[in-house]
Amino acid sequence: MNSSSLWERYKKNICYVPAIGLRLDTSRMNFSDPFFETMEPQMQKAYQAMDALEGGAIANPDENRMVGHYWLRAPELAPAPDIKREIADTLRLIKEFTSSVHAGKICPPQRPRFTKMLIIGIGGSALGPQFISDALASSNDPLKTFFLDNTDPDGIDKVLAEIGKDLQETLTIVISKSGGTVETRNGMLEAAAAFRKAGLSFENHAVAITGVGSRLFEIAKSNKWRAIFPMWDWVGGRTSVTSAVGLLPAALQGINIEDLLQGAASCDQATRSNRTTENPAALLALCWYHATGGRGARDMVILPYKDRLMLFSKYLQQLVMESLGKEKDLNGKIVNQGIAVYGNKGATDQHAYVQQLREGVNNFFATFIEVLHDRSGNSIEVEPGVTSGDYLNAYLQGTRNALFENNRESLTIIVENLGARSLGALIALYERAVGLYASLVNINAYHQPGVEAGKKMAGEIIRLQQTVITYLTTNYGKAFSAEELAAALMTENSTEAIFKILEHAAANPDHGVKKEPGARVFESKYSIGK
Repeated sequence: MNSSSLWERYKKNICYVPAIGLRLDTSRMNFSDPFFETMEPQMQKAYQAMDALEGGAIANPDENRMVGHYWLRAPELAPAPDIKREIADTLRLIKEFTSSVHAGKICPPQRPRFTKMLIIGIGGSALGPQFISDALASSNDPLKTFFLDNTDPDGIDKVLAEIGKDLQETLTIVISKSGGTVETRNGMLEAAAAFRKAGLSFENHAVAITGVGSRLFEIAKSNKWRAIFPMWDWVGGRTSVTSAVGLLPAALQGINIEDLLQGAASCDQATRSNRTTENPAALLALCWYHATGGRGARDMVILPYKDRLMLFSKYLQQLVMESLGKEKDLNGKIVNQGIAVYGNKGATDQHAYVQQLREGVNNFFATFIEVLHDRSGNSIEVEPGVTSGDYLNAYLQGTRNALFENNRESLTIIVENLGARSLGALIALYERAVGLYASLVNINAYHQPGVEAGKKMAGEIIRLQQTVITYLTTNYGKAFSAEELAAALMTENSTEAIFKILEHAAANPDHGVKKEPGARVFESKYSIGK
């Protein structure tokens, strides 16, 4: 296709939404001319399903729940007065609490104010806040933000070491809807132990974001934590970023959460249109359907040409893959749906995996994200008449052209600048696109049975570990191989798991397990007290 034809295709396939300062360019996707017309009946059904969802229908049938993250930025659309009131009250409480923290009215003992914030959560209770924090951070933030988002002891130690003596000025926010998420509980216990070791009262530094009546709620209430903010069963973790989960940390960091909400609300309004060519979320969903054959045949590569959007692909991994990666459709048919997501940032990736994207296996479609505004103020010239931002733009255009030249498809999302409003719009755009695509392929985007299966199996491993350690303790001083232990416990089907448990236990001092290396690694023997 020559340059003139490409320009005509560009003009035909650019979707511009002035209300949110966003453009979607689908011209480098190789769909046929009748594609959108062919898909229009399915798209109209998707709009109807989305309208029903926003109206309060049970959009998550497996858990018999409504799906209401859109109401968070438009409470007037909520289907019940109590939901409207809870959303409004929570936003008001977030603002009041934030104002008191920034003014020093809520402060740590013996210090004038909190200067650090430690957020403890995992998955949707961490990815959204992390993404917003990194994208909108500044050197003038009233609270510097840290995260414990895993149950890795070394990772926990690293974060706590970075906070160091400033722990006494650190406000800790624990986020878990059920209050039973093990990784979050572990992070909370590790943080509490660090506070105690420093001679500090964890309760004076702790805030909970959780479901009313949850285990975490009861802990925070009985121990008189600084505050408790709600989570609701009609908001899933991966779409909770415009609830207290994302808004409280953002507000405390100094981010304008009204702008964030307004950006999301404006995008929601724009993407409610059932005129497909004017709806960027619908166009995204349709391009995903085209690129993947509606069955995840290609991966989604996210290439934001802005350092502040480096975590966007990580955030989208959960939003897209947890929502769309499903074994069964709504009719119970095995479909094994999903779209794999990966990415980092441009132009860094041109020195990493763009070589394969252009010349290797053609199993992907790319999404370039372009931010027109480079920085506050003028840039220096790195060459006569050329700035570093000019080079960034040139690399984006060059990579996009190089991929298309070799028959590699791409989308481009353009925003005028990166601020709270545009970030809110990007988040809302992808939330809506995921929901519409899920309707196109007839799956439930709002549950995650695969995640629960992994958690259940992890619990079984912990119970097996307790049995193994108890047996070694009872047989103090006697050494066993993994096979001998499995036979003694009559759990031969779990021999590999027992071996891995023993290897981990022997590598750490916590359980007192010692290892006698064997001729082959699986012939090693393990004991307590020998």
